[in-house]
Amino acid sequence: MSFTLQSGEAIALTGRNGAGKSSLIAMLCGRLRPDGGRIRLEGSEDEAELAEIAHLVGHRDGLKTALTARENLAFAQDVLGDAAATPEEALAIVGLGHAAELPAGYLSAGQRRRVALARLLVSRRPYWLLDEPLSALDVASQAMVAGLMRDHLAEGGAILAATHGPLGIEGAREVRIGP
Repeated sequence: MSFTLQSGEAIALTGRNGAGKSSLIAMLCGRLRPDGGRIRLEGSEDEAELAEIAHLVGHRDGLKTALTARENLAFAQDVLGDAAATPEEALAIVGLGHAAELPAGYLSAGQRRRVALARLLVSRRPYWLLDEPLSALDVASQAMVAGLMRDHLAEGGAILAATHGPLGIEGAREVRIGP
């Protein structure tokens, strides 16, 4: 498999369940190693460099359930560095300003997904690697996420998203994995 992702471009990885969409994203961010071939991002094969320029939101939200929504974002910002929006600003953008002090374990699946996606806003990375970014989201939240993706692309970012449906952004190129 070979493809190129340019600044300002979105690719929707599609394919059946088990086709390897999530595995490809895990390889791109260094969580899995390929059996063969090479993965290069901005010309580099160095996994440490890849981690500095790519942001992963996996299909699991990865939130600490005992921490509040705000604390989860503050933790992510501390770990990732390169601060962008504050945790409070990011939560307001995803419509969860009112839930900032609620433990993540108390939030619905859709709310947890929005907190996970808000991590994209608290630390700057040019590449967003998203695994099922719209899962568990209602129609209004899907539209909000599509807006965040459009803004990221307009600012010169790039997005690779594994999905079973449309991303909700015009011009996203489809790369199909498997039959």
